[in-house]
Amino acid sequence: MTSIRIKNLTRTFDTVRAVDDISLDIKHGELFTLLGPSGCGKTTLLRMIAGFADVESGSISFDARRIDGLPAHRRDIGMVFQNYAIFPNHTVAGNVAYGLKARNVPAAEIKSRVDKALERVRLAGYGPRSPHQLSGGQLQRVAIARALVIEPAVLLFDEPLSNLDAQLRTEMRIEIRQLQQALGLTAIYVTHDQEEALAISDRIAVLRQGKVEQVDTPERIYRTPQTAFVAEFLGSTNMVPGIAGAFDGRNTHVAAAGTEFAVRGEIAPPGAPVLLSLRPEALRLGDGSDGPRIQAHLTLREFLGPMQRLHATLPDGTQIRISALGAQAFDVLPGASLALAYDPAQIKAFPSP
Repeated sequence: MTSIRIKNLTRTFDTVRAVDDISLDIKHGELFTLLGPSGCGKTTLLRMIAGFADVESGSISFDARRIDGLPAHRRDIGMVFQNYAIFPNHTVAGNVAYGLKARNVPAAEIKSRVDKALERVRLAGYGPRSPHQLSGGQLQRVAIARALVIEPAVLLFDEPLSNLDAQLRTEMRIEIRQLQQALGLTAIYVTHDQEEALAISDRIAVLRQGKVEQVDTPERIYRTPQTAFVAEFLGSTNMVPGIAGAFDGRNTHVAAAGTEFAVRGEIAPPGAPVLLSLRPEALRLGDGSDGPRIQAHLTLREFLGPMQRLHATLPDGTQIRISALGAQAFDVLPGASLALAYDPAQIKAFPSP
């Protein structure tokens, strides 16, 4: 297993700082995800680690060995690309064997290693087939097998599931995670898909405009975002502007959207503008629990099978969303008044921009 240290890494394109003084430490055997919107720098950062983009300043080390001055083929990495990069005129086995032939591995060893790699990705016996005979999910497995067969120290994934349909994406992300854990490989995974990042990562770095906004485990980054951008980008949340009021020793009372919210802790001095983040699942409808409540009016209910999404308005017309289990019965119609209970500790407050 290999650890990775990225120190003060920078890359500029014309006047755009695509990677802006980024430093990260990635642990042995960790699946570390770079998450962010298009143009945030995540793919440029991955390509710098892979050796496909030059390092303007800073350094990249695998364990104690600095590798940013090495050509890509000497960095001991395997990379899985977004578009698979499968050679159409080669068989499945020929595609998987490509990296081994480039490294002058003996023919007898190539066959055994290709067979083993295909078995790992559940494609045993598919070696003689042509790429056009395979489904999208099978092509992605071939790409993974080709990255694994060279037995790399580090595995890099660049949006590997973006060309697959929703159900296959879910299946493949589970397979990738299980395979990475079984082999104990250090992996860096690039995606813009928040659910994908939450599902498979040991830790996530959220990037914005070339900088790291936050690094943490999926649970902590979702439950305790450090910035309003992270709260809004990672999952769904209700963002409500307000004005901080008095602190009663336990909660700060915030006037927002024509009502009052209680937020755990002393979040800001009285009169300061704040932005509240409240996850839809943190709002509870008609559960009879103690604690603070807010009033809202139902505007729309979406039944989505395992869950329901309720759309409602607060007293001043601000729209919010509430999530509930699909099995929970609701006999209210649009326009009905809702009493929504919540835990003040689940509201996060940020300085208003």
